[in-house]
Amino acid sequence: MGERAIIVQKFGIQQTHRWWAWLLVLLVGAVVVVGTHYDAALYRDPIMRVTAVTQQKATKETDDFQNVDYQTGQTLHGVILNGRYRGNRLTVSNTYSASGAMDQRYRVGSQLFVVAHQHHGKFSATVKDRKRDTPLVFMIWLVVGLLLLILRFSGLMAFLSVAANGVLFFLAILLNGATQGAQVLWIFGSLSIGFAALTLWLVLGRTRQMLITLATTLGGTLLSIVVALTVFHLTHERGMFYESMQYVTQLPRPLFLAETLLGSLGAVMDESTDIISSLYALKRERPELTPRQIFKSGRQIGSTIMGPLINVLFFIFVADTFPMALLYLKNGNSWGYTFSMNMSMGVVQSLISGIGIVLAVPLASYLASRWLPKEVRA
Repeated sequence: MGERAIIVQKFGIQQTHRWWAWLLVLLVGAVVVVGTHYDAALYRDPIMRVTAVTQQKATKETDDFQNVDYQTGQTLHGVILNGRYRGNRLTVSNTYSASGAMDQRYRVGSQLFVVAHQHHGKFSATVKDRKRDTPLVFMIWLVVGLLLLILRFSGLMAFLSVAANGVLFFLAILLNGATQGAQVLWIFGSLSIGFAALTLWLVLGRTRQMLITLATTLGGTLLSIVVALTVFHLTHERGMFYESMQYVTQLPRPLFLAETLLGSLGAVMDESTDIISSLYALKRERPELTPRQIFKSGRQIGSTIMGPLINVLFFIFVADTFPMALLYLKNGNSWGYTFSMNMSMGVVQSLISGIGIVLAVPLASYLASRWLPKEVRA
Protein backbone atom coordinates (compact mmCIF):
# COMPACT_ATOMS: atom_id res chain seq x y z
CA MET A 1 0.00 0.00 0.00
CA GLY A 2 2.86 2.35 0.81
CA GLU A 3 4.45 1.71 -2.59
CA ARG A 4 1.17 2.51 -4.31
CA ALA A 5 0.90 5.77 -2.41
CA ILE A 6 4.41 6.74 -3.51
CA ILE A 7 3.51 6.05 -7.15
CA VAL A 8 0.33 8.14 -6.86
CA GLN A 9 2.30 10.95 -5.23
CA LYS A 10 4.93 10.93 -7.99
CA PHE A 11 2.21 10.97 -10.63
CA GLY A 12 0.56 13.94 -8.92
CA ILE A 13 3.88 15.82 -8.83
CA GLN A 14 4.44 15.12 -12.54
CA GLN A 15 0.95 16.39 -13.37
CA THR A 16 1.55 19.54 -11.33
CA HIS A 17 4.85 20.17 -13.11
CA ARG A 18 3.15 19.64 -16.46
CA TRP A 19 0.42 22.17 -15.64
CA TRP A 20 3.03 24.71 -14.57
CA ALA A 21 4.90 24.08 -17.83
CA TRP A 22 1.72 24.67 -19.84
CA LEU A 23 1.07 27.90 -17.94
CA LEU A 24 4.66 29.11 -18.43
CA VAL A 25 4.59 28.46 -22.18
CA LEU A 26 1.21 30.21 -22.52
CA LEU A 27 2.40 33.27 -20.58
CA VAL A 28 5.70 33.57 -22.44
CA GLY A 29 3.96 33.14 -25.80
CA ALA A 30 1.29 35.72 -24.95
CA VAL A 31 3.90 38.27 -23.86
CA VAL A 32 5.99 37.76 -27.01
CA VAL A 33 3.02 37.86 -29.40
CA VAL A 34 1.52 40.96 -27.80
CA GLY A 35 4.95 42.57 -27.70
CA THR A 36 5.33 42.30 -31.49
CA HIS A 37 2.27 44.52 -31.85
CA TYR A 38 4.16 47.34 -30.11
CA ASP A 39 7.69 46.79 -31.43
CA ALA A 40 7.69 49.41 -34.18
CA ALA A 41 10.64 51.16 -32.51
CA LEU A 42 12.81 48.13 -33.32
CA TYR A 43 12.44 48.71 -37.08
CA ARG A 44 14.46 51.10 -39.19
CA ASP A 45 11.82 51.65 -41.91
CA PRO A 46 8.89 53.95 -41.02
CA ILE A 47 5.73 52.13 -39.90
CA MET A 48 2.28 53.69 -40.16
CA ARG A 49 -0.74 52.55 -38.15
CA VAL A 50 -4.00 53.04 -40.05
CA THR A 51 -6.50 55.03 -37.97
CA ALA A 52 -9.22 55.60 -40.58
CA VAL A 53 -10.10 54.29 -44.03
CA THR A 54 -12.22 55.90 -46.74
CA GLN A 55 -13.50 53.40 -49.32
CA GLN A 56 -14.19 54.36 -52.92
CA LYS A 57 -16.56 52.69 -55.34
CA ALA A 58 -15.36 49.49 -57.00
CA THR A 59 -14.78 49.59 -60.76
CA LYS A 60 -15.03 46.62 -63.09
CA GLU A 61 -11.91 45.66 -65.09
CA THR A 62 -11.86 43.26 -68.06
CA ASP A 63 -8.74 42.17 -69.96
CA ASP A 64 -8.24 40.76 -73.46
CA PHE A 65 -8.99 37.23 -72.27
CA GLN A 66 -12.32 38.25 -70.69
CA ASN A 67 -10.97 37.87 -67.15
CA VAL A 68 -13.04 40.07 -64.85
CA ASP A 69 -11.76 41.77 -61.73
CA TYR A 70 -12.83 44.68 -59.55
CA GLN A 71 -10.51 47.51 -58.50
CA THR A 72 -11.25 49.53 -55.36
CA GLY A 73 -9.47 52.64 -54.19
CA GLN A 74 -8.77 53.44 -50.55
CA THR A 75 -7.70 56.58 -48.74
CA LEU A 76 -5.75 55.60 -45.64
CA HIS A 77 -5.31 57.98 -42.72
CA GLY A 78 -2.67 57.09 -40.18
CA VAL A 79 0.18 58.03 -37.88
CA ILE A 80 3.89 57.14 -38.01
CA LEU A 81 4.96 54.99 -35.04
CA ASN A 82 8.77 55.12 -35.19
CA GLY A 83 11.82 56.94 -36.47
CA ARG A 84 12.36 60.62 -37.01
CA TYR A 85 8.85 61.01 -38.45
CA ARG A 86 7.22 59.51 -35.37
CA GLY A 87 3.90 61.16 -34.52
CA ASN A 88 3.43 62.64 -38.01
CA ARG A 89 -0.03 62.13 -39.44
CA LEU A 90 -0.43 61.50 -43.13
CA THR A 91 -2.82 60.31 -45.79
CA VAL A 92 -1.88 57.74 -48.42
CA SER A 93 -3.75 56.09 -51.27
CA ASN A 94 -4.08 52.39 -51.98
CA THR A 95 -5.79 50.40 -54.71
CA TYR A 96 -6.66 46.74 -54.29
CA SER A 97 -8.37 44.16 -56.47
CA ALA A 98 -10.99 41.59 -55.55
CA SER A 99 -8.61 38.82 -56.65
CA GLY A 100 -5.78 40.13 -54.46
CA ALA A 101 -3.19 38.86 -56.95
CA MET A 102 -0.71 41.73 -56.66
CA ASP A 103 -2.21 43.90 -53.92
CA GLN A 104 -4.22 43.78 -50.71
CA ARG A 105 -6.87 45.58 -48.73
CA TYR A 106 -5.94 47.45 -45.57
CA ARG A 107 -8.18 48.07 -42.56
CA VAL A 108 -8.20 50.21 -39.44
CA GLY A 109 -5.46 48.99 -37.12
CA SER A 110 -3.22 47.65 -39.90
CA GLN A 111 0.46 48.49 -39.49
CA LEU A 112 2.19 49.24 -42.80
CA PHE A 113 5.76 49.79 -43.89
CA VAL A 114 5.88 53.05 -45.85
CA VAL A 115 8.43 54.93 -47.91
CA ALA A 116 8.64 58.53 -46.66
CA HIS A 117 8.99 61.48 -49.06
CA GLN A 118 9.96 65.04 -48.21
CA HIS A 119 9.21 67.48 -51.06
CA HIS A 120 9.26 71.27 -50.65
CA GLY A 121 8.67 70.92 -46.95
CA LYS A 122 5.65 68.66 -47.38
CA PHE A 123 5.69 65.17 -45.88
CA SER A 124 4.12 62.28 -47.78
CA ALA A 125 4.53 58.54 -48.08
CA THR A 126 3.66 55.50 -50.18
CA VAL A 127 2.74 52.08 -48.85
CA LYS A 128 5.38 49.36 -49.30
CA ASP A 129 3.98 46.33 -47.45
CA ARG A 130 2.12 45.14 -44.37
CA LYS A 131 3.95 44.46 -41.08
CA ARG A 132 3.52 40.71 -40.53
CA ASP A 133 5.68 39.83 -37.53
CA THR A 134 2.75 39.26 -35.15
CA PRO A 135 1.15 36.31 -37.03
CA LEU A 136 4.60 34.91 -37.82
CA VAL A 137 5.72 34.96 -34.17
CA PHE A 138 2.35 33.51 -33.13
CA MET A 139 2.78 30.52 -35.45
CA ILE A 140 6.37 29.95 -34.26
CA TRP A 141 5.23 30.09 -30.64
CA LEU A 142 2.39 27.67 -31.35
CA VAL A 143 4.69 25.12 -33.01
CA VAL A 144 7.41 25.37 -30.37
CA GLY A 145 4.88 25.27 -27.55
CA LEU A 146 3.20 22.13 -28.87
CA LEU A 147 6.57 20.45 -29.39
CA LEU A 148 7.72 21.19 -25.86
CA LEU A 149 4.46 20.42 -24.10
CA ILE A 150 3.52 17.24 -25.96
CA LEU A 151 6.92 15.72 -26.80
CA ARG A 152 8.97 17.47 -24.11
CA PHE A 153 12.67 16.57 -24.50
CA SER A 154 12.14 14.95 -27.90
CA GLY A 155 10.26 18.05 -29.03
CA LEU A 156 13.11 20.24 -27.81
CA MET A 157 15.60 18.18 -29.82
CA ALA A 158 13.39 18.39 -32.90
CA PHE A 159 13.19 22.18 -32.56
CA LEU A 160 16.95 22.46 -32.05
CA SER A 161 17.56 20.37 -35.17
CA VAL A 162 15.36 22.69 -37.24
CA ALA A 163 17.10 25.77 -35.82
CA ALA A 164 20.58 24.30 -36.43
CA ASN A 165 19.68 23.28 -39.96
CA GLY A 166 18.38 26.78 -40.61
CA VAL A 167 21.74 28.23 -39.56
CA LEU A 168 23.59 25.74 -41.81
CA PHE A 169 21.33 26.59 -44.73
CA PHE A 170 21.93 30.31 -44.23
CA LEU A 171 25.70 29.79 -44.16
CA ALA A 172 25.50 27.65 -47.32
CA ILE A 173 23.63 30.43 -49.13
CA LEU A 174 26.28 32.96 -48.07
CA LEU A 175 29.04 30.64 -49.27
CA ASN A 176 27.23 30.08 -52.56
CA GLY A 177 26.96 33.84 -53.06
CA ALA A 178 30.65 34.33 -52.23
CA THR A 179 31.65 31.76 -54.87
CA GLN A 180 29.23 33.23 -57.46
CA GLY A 181 27.38 29.91 -57.67
CA ALA A 182 30.37 28.09 -59.15
CA GLN A 183 30.33 25.35 -56.47
CA VAL A 184 26.62 25.16 -55.77
CA LEU A 185 26.35 21.38 -56.15
CA TRP A 186 29.35 20.68 -53.89
CA ILE A 187 28.14 23.16 -51.29
CA PHE A 188 24.62 21.82 -51.05
CA GLY A 189 25.79 18.22 -51.43
CA SER A 190 27.95 18.69 -48.33
CA LEU A 191 25.06 20.52 -46.70
CA SER A 192 22.83 17.48 -47.27
CA ILE A 193 25.27 15.27 -45.36
CA GLY A 194 25.41 17.85 -42.56
CA PHE A 195 21.60 18.10 -42.47
CA ALA A 196 21.15 14.34 -42.19
CA ALA A 197 23.91 13.75 -39.62
CA LEU A 198 22.95 16.69 -37.38
CA THR A 199 19.21 15.99 -37.48
CA LEU A 200 19.53 12.29 -36.73
CA TRP A 201 22.14 12.89 -34.02
CA LEU A 202 19.91 15.39 -32.20
CA VAL A 203 16.74 13.31 -32.59
CA LEU A 204 18.09 9.76 -32.11
CA GLY A 205 21.34 10.39 -30.25
CA ARG A 206 24.68 8.65 -30.78
CA THR A 207 23.24 5.16 -31.24
CA ARG A 208 23.48 2.32 -33.71
CA GLN A 209 19.95 3.15 -34.82
CA MET A 210 21.16 6.63 -35.77
CA LEU A 211 24.04 5.20 -37.82
CA ILE A 212 21.79 2.76 -39.68
CA THR A 213 19.27 5.52 -40.42
CA LEU A 214 22.04 7.88 -41.59
CA ALA A 215 23.55 5.23 -43.88
CA THR A 216 20.12 4.46 -45.35
CA THR A 217 19.30 8.14 -45.84
CA LEU A 218 22.55 9.00 -47.60
CA GLY A 219 22.55 5.76 -49.61
CA GLY A 220 18.95 6.14 -50.81
CA THR A 221 19.47 9.80 -51.72
CA LEU A 222 22.69 9.04 -53.61
CA LEU A 223 21.07 6.18 -55.53
CA SER A 224 18.13 8.36 -56.58
CA ILE A 225 20.45 11.08 -57.89
CA VAL A 226 22.60 8.51 -59.74
CA VAL A 227 19.50 7.04 -61.40
CA ALA A 228 18.33 10.54 -62.36
CA LEU A 229 21.70 11.51 -63.86
CA THR A 230 21.79 8.23 -65.80
CA VAL A 231 18.35 8.91 -67.28
CA PHE A 232 19.35 12.50 -68.09
CA HIS A 233 22.41 11.22 -69.93
CA LEU A 234 20.50 8.60 -71.91
CA THR A 235 17.70 11.00 -72.91
CA HIS A 236 20.01 14.02 -73.46
CA GLU A 237 17.75 15.92 -71.03
CA ARG A 238 14.92 16.26 -73.52
CA GLY A 239 11.90 17.80 -71.87
CA MET A 240 13.93 19.56 -69.18
CA PHE A 241 12.81 23.20 -69.29
CA TYR A 242 15.47 24.87 -67.17
CA GLU A 243 14.32 28.25 -68.48
CA SER A 244 11.12 27.81 -66.45
CA MET A 245 13.09 28.23 -63.19
CA GLN A 246 12.11 31.74 -62.18
CA TYR A 247 14.56 34.47 -61.19
CA VAL A 248 17.64 32.24 -61.56
CA THR A 249 20.84 34.33 -61.70
CA GLN A 250 23.30 31.43 -62.03
CA LEU A 251 23.58 28.21 -64.01
CA PRO A 252 20.15 26.56 -63.64
CA ARG A 253 21.17 22.89 -64.06
CA PRO A 254 23.46 22.61 -60.98
CA LEU A 255 20.94 24.63 -59.00
CA PHE A 256 18.15 22.25 -60.02
CA LEU A 257 20.23 19.23 -59.00
CA ALA A 258 21.03 20.81 -55.64
CA GLU A 259 17.35 21.55 -55.09
CA THR A 260 16.43 17.99 -56.04
CA LEU A 261 19.12 16.60 -53.72
CA LEU A 262 17.69 18.43 -50.71
CA GLY A 263 14.13 17.41 -51.57
CA SER A 264 15.02 13.76 -52.03
CA LEU A 265 17.02 13.79 -48.78
CA GLY A 266 14.01 14.88 -46.74
CA ALA A 267 11.72 12.23 -48.22
CA VAL A 268 14.25 9.40 -47.84
CA MET A 269 15.13 10.44 -44.27
CA ASP A 270 11.46 10.43 -43.30
CA GLU A 271 10.91 6.93 -44.62
CA SER A 272 14.20 5.53 -43.30
CA THR A 273 13.48 6.80 -39.79
CA ASP A 274 10.01 5.20 -39.82
CA ILE A 275 11.22 1.82 -41.08
CA ILE A 276 14.24 1.47 -38.81
CA SER A 277 12.43 2.76 -35.71
CA SER A 278 9.68 0.21 -36.33
CA LEU A 279 12.21 -2.59 -36.80
CA TYR A 280 13.97 -1.62 -33.57
CA ALA A 281 10.66 -1.76 -31.70
CA LEU A 282 9.86 -5.11 -33.33
CA LYS A 283 13.25 -6.54 -32.40
CA ARG A 284 12.78 -5.33 -28.82
CA GLU A 285 9.47 -7.18 -28.57
CA ARG A 286 10.66 -10.30 -30.38
CA PRO A 287 14.41 -10.82 -29.87
CA GLU A 288 14.28 -14.22 -31.57
CA LEU A 289 13.70 -12.72 -35.03
CA THR A 290 16.28 -13.75 -37.64
CA PRO A 291 17.92 -11.32 -40.09
CA ARG A 292 15.76 -12.74 -42.89
CA GLN A 293 12.58 -12.11 -40.91
CA ILE A 294 13.72 -8.56 -40.10
CA PHE A 295 14.37 -7.93 -43.80
CA LYS A 296 10.87 -9.14 -44.74
CA SER A 297 9.31 -7.07 -41.96
CA GLY A 298 11.16 -3.97 -43.19
CA ARG A 299 9.84 -4.52 -46.72
CA GLN A 300 6.30 -4.86 -45.41
CA ILE A 301 6.60 -1.67 -43.34
CA GLY A 302 8.11 0.17 -46.31
CA SER A 303 5.37 -0.94 -48.69
CA THR A 304 2.79 0.39 -46.22
CA ILE A 305 4.24 3.88 -45.80
CA MET A 306 5.69 4.28 -49.31
CA GLY A 307 2.37 5.10 -51.01
CA PRO A 308 1.21 7.82 -48.58
CA LEU A 309 4.66 9.41 -48.55
CA ILE A 310 4.81 9.65 -52.36
CA ASN A 311 1.31 11.15 -52.35
CA VAL A 312 2.39 13.73 -49.78
CA LEU A 313 5.17 14.82 -52.14
CA PHE A 314 2.68 15.03 -55.00
CA PHE A 315 0.25 17.15 -52.96
CA ILE A 316 3.03 19.54 -51.94
CA PHE A 317 4.05 19.86 -55.59
CA VAL A 318 0.46 20.52 -56.72
CA ALA A 319 -0.08 23.11 -53.98
CA ASP A 320 3.11 24.92 -55.03
CA THR A 321 2.29 25.13 -58.74
CA PHE A 322 -1.50 25.48 -58.60
CA PRO A 323 -1.81 29.31 -58.38
CA MET A 324 0.65 30.06 -61.19
CA ALA A 325 -0.81 27.31 -63.41
CA LEU A 326 -4.27 28.84 -63.05
CA LEU A 327 -2.87 32.26 -63.91
CA TYR A 328 -1.26 30.87 -67.08
CA LEU A 329 -4.47 29.11 -68.14
CA LYS A 330 -6.65 32.16 -67.45
CA ASN A 331 -4.41 34.24 -69.73
CA GLY A 332 -4.90 32.07 -72.81
CA ASN A 333 -1.94 29.68 -72.53
CA SER A 334 -2.34 26.07 -73.57
CA TRP A 335 -2.20 23.14 -71.17
CA GLY A 336 1.07 21.98 -72.74
CA TYR A 337 2.79 25.34 -72.35
CA THR A 338 1.42 25.75 -68.81
CA PHE A 339 2.73 22.34 -67.84
CA SER A 340 6.16 22.99 -69.38
CA MET A 341 6.62 26.37 -67.72
CA ASN A 342 5.16 25.56 -64.28
CA MET A 343 4.95 21.85 -63.60
CA SER A 344 7.54 19.93 -65.61
CA MET A 345 10.51 20.53 -63.30
CA GLY A 346 8.42 19.84 -60.22
CA VAL A 347 7.22 16.55 -61.72
CA VAL A 348 10.83 15.53 -62.38
CA GLN A 349 11.79 16.37 -58.79
CA SER A 350 8.83 14.39 -57.46
CA LEU A 351 9.79 11.39 -59.61
CA ILE A 352 13.39 11.50 -58.40
CA SER A 353 12.24 11.71 -54.78
CA GLY A 354 9.83 8.83 -55.46
CA ILE A 355 12.72 6.75 -56.79
CA GLY A 356 14.65 7.47 -53.60
CA ILE A 357 11.65 6.44 -51.50
CA VAL A 358 11.31 3.13 -53.34
CA LEU A 359 15.03 2.32 -53.20
CA ALA A 360 15.23 3.18 -49.50
CA VAL A 361 12.86 0.34 -48.57
CA PRO A 362 15.16 -2.62 -49.44
CA LEU A 363 18.23 -0.64 -48.38
CA ALA A 364 16.83 0.15 -44.92
CA SER A 365 15.57 -3.42 -44.51
CA TYR A 366 18.93 -4.92 -45.46
CA LEU A 367 21.04 -2.64 -43.28
CA ALA A 368 18.74 -3.13 -40.31
CA SER A 369 18.77 -6.91 -40.74
CA ARG A 370 22.59 -6.93 -40.73
CA TRP A 371 23.40 -4.23 -38.20
CA LEU A 372 20.67 -4.58 -35.61
CA PRO A 373 22.13 -5.97 -32.39
CA LYS A 374 21.01 -9.41 -31.31
CA GLU A 375 19.50 -7.91 -28.19
CA VAL A 376 17.85 -4.48 -28.22
CA ARG A 377 17.44 -2.87 -24.80
CA ALA A 378 13.99 -1.65 -23.88
